Amino acid sequence: MRIFLRALIITLLAIGGTFALDPFRNYQLALAAACFAAVAGLTVLVGLTGQLSLGHAVLMAAGGYGFAFAASAVDGPWPLALAAGLIAAAVVSALLGLLLGAAAARLRGPYLAGLTLALVIALPAAANTLPLGGDQGAPAPFFPVPEPLAALIAVEQWHAWLAIAVAAIAVTPLAVLRSGRAGLRMRAVLDDETAASLSAVDPGAVKTGAFVASAVPAGLGGAVLAIATQQVTPGGYGLAFSLLLVVAAVIGGLGSIGGAAIGSVLVTVLPWAVDELAALAPDALGRRLDGNLALLLFGAGLIALTTTWPGGAARLLDRLRAARPLRFATPTTTTER
Repeated sequence: MRIFLRALIITLLAIGGTFALDPFRNYQLALAAACFAAVAGLTVLVGLTGQLSLGHAVLMAAGGYGFAFAASAVDGPWPLALAAGLIAAAVVSALLGLLLGAAAARLRGPYLAGLTLALVIALPAAANTLPLGGDQGAPAPFFPVPEPLAALIAVEQWHAWLAIAVAAIAVTPLAVLRSGRAGLRMRAVLDDETAASLSAVDPGAVKTGAFVASAVPAGLGGAVLAIATQQVTPGGYGLAFSLLLVVAAVIGGLGSIGGAAIGSVLVTVLPWAVDELAALAPDALGRRLDGNLALLLFGAGLIALTTTWPGGAARLLDRLRAARPLRFATPTTTTER
């Protein structure tokens, strides 16, 4: 119950915070919420079971395509189209996650990473082979601001509200799973598969279930991207974006959902801020830095962070919270008699 109450409070605070942002910042907030849903699933997968996935962008793409096709097919009010799209996104991504999870039960380490990486590389070819719209992708329906709110908020703020709500729906079950018996089973498999098997825990079933649990929020994150951009294209879910999700999980701290939120905001805002700085450079230098400076800073920052604080931002915050009471502690003295 405490987890749901905390999620509700955070969601309401985030929605309230949109009133302090301009339309572009609300658009960025929607993108960060989409990344947060995917990174939260990824950090639980890697942090609790040790399964490294480099293809979570494909799971987001599956959810985005499922949302676009299902929501566009509904001829009715927007809440019905939105619900149909979200359900389709969750189902499609769960099925793909189930297939990957079945493979993950038999693979480990670089073999699993290589399999998921191959999916990312094969996505453009699949988009041209399957009826997915080719390189142009598929259009997603536009959700305008409801009539009662049209005079109060802009469409970017409305989409940020939807993104925050969907991200909360996607991530809250992960927090419940992480703190429950399923989370204990995942940690047992991570620590020692043989010992887990002797304790009546099936490592294959746990790994498969973890992949499915990680895939659903990623698919819902893809649906959020479709809501914000009204388009799903294979080029938007390439290798660079998939690796960016891994970077966000590492920066935030593997296994930490709060850290996933921090990492998602950083990987959303930092590339934009770096590009703005690069635009101020002279033309020749600006062209060289365009698209490269962000990667350089991400790489350098990731090396520095993992070297200084291996647990990521979440571990750093834990240390700060643990050290805070010590600053105000009253020193005690002892007297010798």
